[in-house]
Amino acid sequence: MIILASSSLRRRELLKIAGIEFKSIKPDVAEKMEKKEKVETFVERIAREKALDAEKKINFVRGTDIIIGVDTVGILNKKVLMKPRDEGEAKKVLRSLSGKTHTVISGVALKKGDKMLTFHEKTKVTFRKISLKEIDDYVRTGESLDKAAGYAIQGRASLFVEKIEGDFFNVVGLPLYRLGRELSVM
Repeated sequence: MIILASSSLRRRELLKIAGIEFKSIKPDVAEKMEKKEKVETFVERIAREKALDAEKKINFVRGTDIIIGVDTVGILNKKVLMKPRDEGEAKKVLRSLSGKTHTVISGVALKKGDKMLTFHEKTKVTFRKISLKEIDDYVRTGESLDKAAGYAIQGRASLFVEKIEGDFFNVVGLPLYRLGRELSVM
């Protein structure tokens, strides 16, 4: 049994696309970065905390069950771009991404019995120049909220993407290629 420690609809859709049967449970983890913590360490730590929290919430976990915890953030000029709190913050983030390349990093934790494996995946995304009207129109759709870096690459924001380097699915929120490789050796 695979248990996804996430309430993300996008992550659930990606596991379904990959043909992985699973059940999901919403973890309760504060996603707060510690001072001087490296981004890669942060996303792996949050993914690990999500997996451990989900394990506590489940009545019974067999030694063959695998819990998947995931956390995704964007990075632009060493600044971490989390989920915007409101439309104003979403507009500010999208203005900062306009015409630039940023990096999306997902941390993943796989827990099976006493074994815990963590890793992270990076993808570079280049946005074309986006007008203020396009940003306003996009943010009004509501799609930018509850998404790392304030956009959904698989949605309307796909029109802003000039190119990507790396795993597309990582930007959506779950690096499927690497996940598949790691699951096969768990």
